[in-house]
Amino acid sequence: MIMRDKLYIGGTWTAPSSPDLLDIRSPHDQSLVGRSVQAYPVDVDRAVSAARRAFDEGPWPRTSPKERQELIIRLNGLREARADEIAELITKERGNPHWFNKAGQAGLTRQALGYLKAAREFGWEETLEPSVPGASFRSVVRREPTGVVAAVIPWNSPYSAALAKLIPALLAGCTVVLKTSPENSLSMMVLAEIFDELGLPEGVVSILPADRETSEYLVAHPGVDKISFTGSTRAGRAIAAVAGQQLKRVGLELGGKSAMIILPDADLKQVVPSLKFSSLANNGEACIAQTRILAPRARYEEIVAELKDLLESLKVGDPSDQDTFVGPLVRADQQERVRDYIRLAVEEGARLVTGGPESPEGLERGNYVKPTLFADVDNSMRIAREEVFGPVLVVIPYEDEEEAVRIANDSEYGLSGGVWTADDAHGLEIARRVRTGTFTVNGAPIGFDGPFGGFKTSGVGREYGAAGLTGYVEQKTITVPA
Repeated sequence: MIMRDKLYIGGTWTAPSSPDLLDIRSPHDQSLVGRSVQAYPVDVDRAVSAARRAFDEGPWPRTSPKERQELIIRLNGLREARADEIAELITKERGNPHWFNKAGQAGLTRQALGYLKAAREFGWEETLEPSVPGASFRSVVRREPTGVVAAVIPWNSPYSAALAKLIPALLAGCTVVLKTSPENSLSMMVLAEIFDELGLPEGVVSILPADRETSEYLVAHPGVDKISFTGSTRAGRAIAAVAGQQLKRVGLELGGKSAMIILPDADLKQVVPSLKFSSLANNGEACIAQTRILAPRARYEEIVAELKDLLESLKVGDPSDQDTFVGPLVRADQQERVRDYIRLAVEEGARLVTGGPESPEGLERGNYVKPTLFADVDNSMRIAREEVFGPVLVVIPYEDEEEAVRIANDSEYGLSGGVWTADDAHGLEIARRVRTGTFTVNGAPIGFDGPFGGFKTSGVGREYGAAGLTGYVEQKTITVPA
C-alpha cells in the first residue's frame, strides 16, 4: 500500500494543515491502493504565497527562454524514465486500462515536443517596422509571463491535463499551483517527485490534491493572476464568473458532445475499428469522445449492426489486464450517473441495441458499466445533448449531407468531431462547416502543434503549440527613438 503524508509546496515536501488521509480505492474491486493527504485553504495560502514570491522576487521569470526550454527537456526525460510506473499507478487508482495509460505516456512526449518547438519559434521579443515612412520611433514588442497560475485539472487524464498547463506556463516564466483531483492523489505525487528532482527555484511549482471546495478557494485567491481549468462546463461557468469579477486571465477546456459523421461512401471496415478508439477509449470518460454517430438512412441499419458487433466484442474487466478495453468508471457515483442516462434514454424512446444499466456479469463489485449502444435517437433527446462521460454511443439518422452538418452543429458544445468519407478533400470541406475547435478527417489523429480547445460552451482559449504559449504571456509594447 502506498502512503503519501506530505504535500509538495513551492518545491518542498511539507506537512499538511490536516493530518487526515484519504483512502484511495481501486475502482475495479474497491481494494485499498493507498492513502494520501489532501490540501485545504491554509495549504493553498502557503502555495500561492510561495508562487507569488517566486514570481515577484525570484529568478525564474527572469531566466532566458532557452534556459526554460532546457529545463522542460529535462523534465520530459525524467518523466519518460518513470513512464511505466506512472501508467501502472494511474490504472490502479483511476480504473482506465493499462494499455491506454501506457500509450498516453508516449503522447506526453509528443505534447512536450510540440510546446518546445513553439517556444523555440516564439517571438519573445521583436522589433516592429514602422507603418509610417520616416517615423521617429520604433516599437519593441515583448511577451512576458502572466504571473501566478492556478492550474486545475480533472481526474480522467491527469498527466495530459497537468502537463498541457505546466509546460507552457513554465516555458513562459510563470509560477504554478497545480490543483489535482483526489482520485489522482498517488500518481500526481510521482509528478511532484519528478519536479523535486528537476530542481526548479523555490516557489515555482506546487502540486496539491484537493476537493472542489479547496479548488474554489484557489481560483478566487487574490494572489493568482491566471486560472487554467480543464473540467465540466458547469464548473467552467462558475470559474469564468470568478475570473470576470476579479479580471483574472482565464483559460477553460470544457465538455463536449462530439459528432462523427459517416458519409454514404465511407468504408465501414475502416470506420468501425477507428470508432473503437475515438468514441470509447479511456472508458468513454473523455471530453473529446465522438459519441454522437451520424449515419445516412440508406446505410443506417448496417452501421447500427456493425457498431453492435464492435461494442459486444470489447473486453470489459480488470484494467490491469492487457486485453481489457473498457475498465471501471472512476467512482460509484459516476457509474450511477451513466446508468441513469441509459435509463433515461430508454424512457425517451431510444432503442437499446446492446448494453444497458446492469453491471456486466461477474463485475458487480467494481464501478462497471456495459458498453451501450442506442439507435433511433433524435438529436433533441438528452442522451444526444448532454455529456454522459461513459461507454455510451447513440446513432442518429440523417437524410442528406446538409442535415448531417446541421445535426453536428446543433449542440451547445463545440470541442471535437469528425467525418468519414472516401474523399479526403470532401472531408475537409465538411470539416470547415462544423463549428468545433478540433475535427478529424478519416481518422487522422489530433496533433500537438496546432491549437486545441472548444467553440461555444466547450471552452475559452487554446492549449498546445504557439496558441498554448500565448495563453501564459502578457504582451508589452515599448516605444523607443528610431
